[in-house]
Amino acid sequence: MNKICCFLLPLVWTHFLSLVNSQSYDFPVANLSTTWTNNNPSNFIDGSKMSFFLLRATHHSLGYACGFYCKANCNTSNYIFAIFIMPTTCASYMTCLGQGVAQSVPRVVWSANRNNPVRINATMRLTTDGILVLRDADGTIAWSTDTGGKSVAGINLTEMGNLVLFDDNNSTVWNSFDYPTDTLVPGQKLVAGQKLTAIASETNWTQQGLLSLSLTNQGLFASIDSDPPQTYFSFPISGTKMSNESSYVRFLNGSLALFILSAEPSQPDGVIRIPAAVLAQYITLEPDGHLRVHEFSADEWTEVADLFAGYLGECDYPLVCGNYGICSTSVQCSCPASTSDGASYFKPIKDTQPDLGCSTITPLSCEASQSHSFLELKNVTYFAFDSDLNNTDSESCKQVTTNYSSTSVYIKVQNVHTAVTNGKENSKVKLILGSTIGVFAGLLSIVGVLLLFVRRSKNAGDAEEVLDQVPGMPTRFSYEHLKVITQNFSKVLGEGGFGTVFEGTLFDGTKVAVKRLDGLGQIKKSFLAEVDTIGSIHHVNLVRLIGFCSATSHRLLVYEYMCNGSLDRWIFHKSYESVLSWQQRKKIILDIAKGLTYLHEDCRQKIVHLDIKPQNVLLDEDFNAKVADFGLSKLIQRDQSHFEATIRGTPGYMAPEWLSSVITEKVDVYSFGVVILEMLCGRKNLDRSQPEEEMHLLKLFEQKTKEGRLPDLVDRNSEDMQLHGAEVVNMMRVAAWCLQGEFAKRPSMSVVVKVLEGVMDVEHNLDYRFAGSLFARTTETVGYQELYKDSETTLSPSILSGPR
Repeated sequence: MNKICCFLLPLVWTHFLSLVNSQSYDFPVANLSTTWTNNNPSNFIDGSKMSFFLLRATHHSLGYACGFYCKANCNTSNYIFAIFIMPTTCASYMTCLGQGVAQSVPRVVWSANRNNPVRINATMRLTTDGILVLRDADGTIAWSTDTGGKSVAGINLTEMGNLVLFDDNNSTVWNSFDYPTDTLVPGQKLVAGQKLTAIASETNWTQQGLLSLSLTNQGLFASIDSDPPQTYFSFPISGTKMSNESSYVRFLNGSLALFILSAEPSQPDGVIRIPAAVLAQYITLEPDGHLRVHEFSADEWTEVADLFAGYLGECDYPLVCGNYGICSTSVQCSCPASTSDGASYFKPIKDTQPDLGCSTITPLSCEASQSHSFLELKNVTYFAFDSDLNNTDSESCKQVTTNYSSTSVYIKVQNVHTAVTNGKENSKVKLILGSTIGVFAGLLSIVGVLLLFVRRSKNAGDAEEVLDQVPGMPTRFSYEHLKVITQNFSKVLGEGGFGTVFEGTLFDGTKVAVKRLDGLGQIKKSFLAEVDTIGSIHHVNLVRLIGFCSATSHRLLVYEYMCNGSLDRWIFHKSYESVLSWQQRKKIILDIAKGLTYLHEDCRQKIVHLDIKPQNVLLDEDFNAKVADFGLSKLIQRDQSHFEATIRGTPGYMAPEWLSSVITEKVDVYSFGVVILEMLCGRKNLDRSQPEEEMHLLKLFEQKTKEGRLPDLVDRNSEDMQLHGAEVVNMMRVAAWCLQGEFAKRPSMSVVVKVLEGVMDVEHNLDYRFAGSLFARTTETVGYQELYKDSETTLSPSILSGPR
């Protein structure tokens, strides 16, 4: 094998076409210390985008490529690191663009980070240690190979589409064939212990689905990932051959392989012989559960075989009618029928598309298990069968609540009503009423005790009820709805003392962040404050509250999803790869100031946030900043100069006047000043990793001001910040103005905006004595347990520091 070191510039199609025209379109190998960046991706006619860095031309117009690929919604995100089949000639590609034929679209046959897509400016690097590392744009690792210390010498994309890390002896250290996703290509075998896993759906292609095809010592099995897994196709290891095996696949000696044999008979030596009319093939386990072979010939991709067709009917695929759907022999989808008493438990998700499945009218509730019952469906077959349930009776079946192949199926449902339809039931009702009257007198003695509790809780209860009556309030979600859109709260974005934030996707495809508050008392007050404060206000620099849930003990808030997370992860990061530029920081500072100006001066009531800090500033995909988390906020009348409040906030960001309990909106201005200083210096206001004399940023700021050495504080992790040192130091004067010990000397946020926009100057007579601030007096959380946990020495994920 020839070792070729490829130092590639970011590829665009003009560069690619020049390579093609010069017949130099084979560059499948690279050495250590090579880095590729996901920028300038090429556009395809179906909306997909791709940028590649390794190419192996295997035919006269097609080849395997390796790089970044996005199928849909590709503006800045949704990229996977993949191997795909693509055109390799200028004429073929221009034909694709001009005629819009199928070969213009890359066909992905393997991916590394299917469940963890990356963004524009993500990088793939083959390190000096021999590890292939995929990093997102912010520097976080999205995927890597476990090859450290294994003497890796380089990387090669083979003629069969296998990505190989090789050592000095040209031996394979790691290869992609050992980690299949949903596809096999000619020459690749599925062996015992491996499996193919389909994508979730054509629209949700960056997440793996529930269907898989696995190979064990017993045979080949296709199943759905349930508990226990349910098998819908099986082929024993002792079987002779599969349908279509003579043309496309071979299941031999415990392995499944795809061969390009559609134009030639199978050869005893097992050598792959490519017919002249056939350029490429692949076999994929698809989201609907079918195992299909696709072939490229006559300038287009076509499906040439469905390998389960000889074994399964359409109703044998588990998802053909969606969740809870029933498939008839004529492939008609319907929901489980109503019971004899007229109760309905299921409804179609969409009446015009019954194959999308059904949803429960009343979801199962663990808190109301006494109201569960079983809906019996007779003469129903199921795609899986558990032999342990042979010869069981219906009562035993109900106890294990497992569906199986039999004449009856039982589905656990939540009762929606109690029907009283006959004399016996009427008699039961009369008995219950009589018993109720008998004990009524006893209950009266308890009423007096309960009255006190009711009075105390009435105000809080009324406060929650009134949320539904305020015009312009966000959507009220049910708890079960939020469980569904968060996949049962499975993907955690962050967590802390007050609760956890989860990623969710609304039914229209919109990503959201769902904050689940845990606890009582202060939690409920925080929840009501959040909904009441920002539920009906909208501003480009305030995070949008989409909805909320208040049900029994559940308190949840649904926000717009901010893909770049919170500010703290960007300004306290020590990596040179993910620091913010000076222009970005200036824009973020201005955005925060505009958001606070709106709260203080432009709302019907003045809103004081009371917890401004980097963790509560969120960044969207373009690094626009939005103020978030209004759990401690206070609404006051516009003509009210100050208010009294118990101490609340986060140490390090709390103004000195909190000790007097006479508070104005200037406490937010003070906190804003601390945030500015942290952004300019690239460090926390309390950093225990620093020497003791530099541990407190405000004290260090005071000292450097006296010494005339403010440039020493400029973020050392950013060359761009160092280049703009004079401007950064000037911005420090804005921070100092906001940090004045006497609140009356601090500017209003609208004045700050004017200064940042260059229409006003900073006050000259500033007091730089900051050491007496509340920060220097305590390092404990004041007023409540801080929602976001921060390490004192290193950046750790705080509850809202991930995308949300």
